Amino acid sequence: MRVLLSTYGSRGDVQPMAALAVRLRELGAQVRVCAPADEEFAKLLAGVGVELVPAADPVRTVVTGAASPAPTTLAQRAAAMLAAQYEAVAAAAEGCDAVVATGLLPAAAGARVVAEQMGVPYAFVAFFPSYLPSPYLPPLTRPGQTFPPEVTDIRALHDLDARFMNEAFGTGLNAHRASLGLPPVDDFRDYVLTGRPLLAADPVLAPWREPADLDVVQTGAWILPDERPLPQELTAFLDAGEPPVYVGFGSMPMGGTDVARIAVEAVRAQGRRVLVGRGWADLALIDDHDDCLAVGEVNHQALFGRLAAVVHHGGAGTTTTAARAGVPQVLVPQMADQPYWAGRVSELGIGAAHDGPTPTLDALSAALGTALAPETRERARAVADTVRTDGATAAAKLLVDTMGTEGPTVSA
Repeated sequence: MRVLLSTYGSRGDVQPMAALAVRLRELGAQVRVCAPADEEFAKLLAGVGVELVPAADPVRTVVTGAASPAPTTLAQRAAAMLAAQYEAVAAAAEGCDAVVATGLLPAAAGARVVAEQMGVPYAFVAFFPSYLPSPYLPPLTRPGQTFPPEVTDIRALHDLDARFMNEAFGTGLNAHRASLGLPPVDDFRDYVLTGRPLLAADPVLAPWREPADLDVVQTGAWILPDERPLPQELTAFLDAGEPPVYVGFGSMPMGGTDVARIAVEAVRAQGRRVLVGRGWADLALIDDHDDCLAVGEVNHQALFGRLAAVVHHGGAGTTTTAARAGVPQVLVPQMADQPYWAGRVSELGIGAAHDGPTPTLDALSAALGTALAPETRERARAVADTVRTDGATAAAKLLVDTMGTEGPTVSA
């Protein structure tokens, strides 16, 4: 029994697939992960004994602008991504019994073509509900896409989004299919997502509402246990005083704003110490005062429970990890799923959403005031007890049970 997992995106797209790979392997499957060639992803997968098949350029070089110039239009970039992922997956999928894909949709389309050619089941997984068409949530705003201001009906917006994807992504997909002697696809979105995708998100933090057009299977978030100890310097800092506020934005470059200065000043104004996560924005300390420490990539599962609050970009993984730890959050959403998670954290009362994507002292201070209030911490602790931790196990069992058949969670 062999399964190929395909993704192209940031750590938030790769780490859940590593979690699924571990659970599939426990059920006797052989697993490969086709993912970007970033060093940190290779290290992550090697740490759990899962083979990485590199795909295309490292994501970090693309996000930070260090990669070679990309094709000029969105359609060209999508076509190049699809072709690169197709080549990588095709090379890695020989002998596989199923393909599971996530990440950026053009890359997932490349993986689906491979599964189609091989005649094996294919499943798509989303890590947040608004990645899937729903009558209750508007579609994401994609680069180069604008909706007419007079269109407010959610279904109408999803129809426009599907049309946009056909133009921006479907053209490249059908050109690639033509080169392989395959017939064209009428609807890019339906082809990639299928009629029964998986939703790897916690049902309390990110519920899928019925009735809906898609027959979605919500498994819970795919969480990879992290047993790494915290660095000695970090442990000493945590032990030296009251719980600090963590500020880190993961893979977001943050647009060159003076984020570290604003964040440190806002946290200090609340009478709190500051822990700065460098991340891909390469945040740094603003002075040598002993109330601040900068750290690189560390075990968030071990760290977050020792904090007063977490200020972050609002990725699915960070939001879920903070929620599990029962620590209040401040989300400064930049793109994609992040506005959705900011809204959910605010609605649940476990934190606050920053007003706008660019941190300002006033807005961040106001959000921190909400997050650090005693009632917010109490609510965060209550919600922590409801977060499922068995999502990857549930998904692995579903996939194994239906592998090689036309079962309820995969499409051949």
